[in-house]
Amino acid sequence: MSSAQSPNLSINAQRLWDTLMETAKIGATPKGGIKRLTLTDLDKQVRDWFVAQCEALGCTVSVDAMGNIFALRAGRNGDLAPIACGSHLDTQPTGGKFDGILGVLAGLEVLRTLDEAGYETNRPFMVTNWTNEEGSRFAPAMLSSGVYAGALDLDYAYGRTDKDGATVGEELERIGYKGDALVGDQDFHAFFELHIEQGPILEAEDTVIGVVTDGQGQRWFNCTVVGRESHAGTTPMPLRKDALAGTSELVLAIEQIAKDNAPFAVGTVGVVEIAEPSRNVIPGTVDFTAEFRHPSDAVLDRMTDALRVRAAEIADRRGLDITVDAIWDYAAVKFDRGCVAAVQEAADSFGYSNREMVSGAGHDACYVNRRAPTSMVFIPCKDGISHNELEDATFEDCAAGANVLLRAMLAYDRDHG
Repeated sequence: MSSAQSPNLSINAQRLWDTLMETAKIGATPKGGIKRLTLTDLDKQVRDWFVAQCEALGCTVSVDAMGNIFALRAGRNGDLAPIACGSHLDTQPTGGKFDGILGVLAGLEVLRTLDEAGYETNRPFMVTNWTNEEGSRFAPAMLSSGVYAGALDLDYAYGRTDKDGATVGEELERIGYKGDALVGDQDFHAFFELHIEQGPILEAEDTVIGVVTDGQGQRWFNCTVVGRESHAGTTPMPLRKDALAGTSELVLAIEQIAKDNAPFAVGTVGVVEIAEPSRNVIPGTVDFTAEFRHPSDAVLDRMTDALRVRAAEIADRRGLDITVDAIWDYAAVKFDRGCVAAVQEAADSFGYSNREMVSGAGHDACYVNRRAPTSMVFIPCKDGISHNELEDATFEDCAAGANVLLRAMLAYDRDHG
């Protein structure tokens, strides 16, 4: 069937769900989630599974030097850049069944649906898996899509280490996914990413589809507070240089900075580590992570300045040395209006309730947007919970998201073939 004879195709909802449940066994946790950290043996296992499924459809599969996987289904005009979709297969240490992998498997289902219908697209279609989206084993997040977009250097990415000292470059080699293709050589005519919302808005409003127009910018910081270790029983309170007390004050300052930039700003401290902790020793050194998010880069600049001012004030008043190192600056994103319109059209064609929204989380699509027209499709997740083994999405919503992905790609192919 040619593209000129395009039917109103729909995906096979049961097949998509079965595939989600099948891959959820790889790295399954006792609480029903998934622990499949990037570049581990479990990541290799699910990558191998994905490659085999794509090759079984007759796709051409390539892997670039960051381990990004590209599965290409031929179109009528092989000289044209593909219309692509995808997400990531890695998870958080206490991850769920849908974050990331829904976008990859929905892309696989798109290809299966087209193949089953004998449907020939004008442009090639492609499904991608991006390496280290989560950033839980190797910081920062969206590492490989960042290299693809030219925002991060390849050698920098290879040198990222996990808590045990293993590097990204070494682990890519070890699991056999340090590919030959140059990162960035693969062009897209457009890119679409399906993802659970990871927030409560769609569920609260009983809305099926989020048409994502923008993505929040992010700033990540590594902070160190240095005071002086001393005896907890013999050191009077006025003479202490308590690094943890200073850290606590700065954590509350980060919370207040976010509140001062309401309603969109958020601020989070996710990791706090005391060097050589002991019950009866006043902490001398504390390391912690901090991040700010907002859909305006100008507001993020203001929040960053406020953090540095507060850190300097706390350090001076408490006799501490506080360093705030910015390790990641992720610009706010405005997605392509043509791709957004294709998602809107697709949702409307099925009669799914939908709304425009801003993504509060970072996604590979945000970096890809620097290289190609891009947008995202959100579906609800139960209670807005994600990065958690309790993460859940319904059979019907997963199917709806995949249907919108399919028809958005077909609409874009129709208009840009």
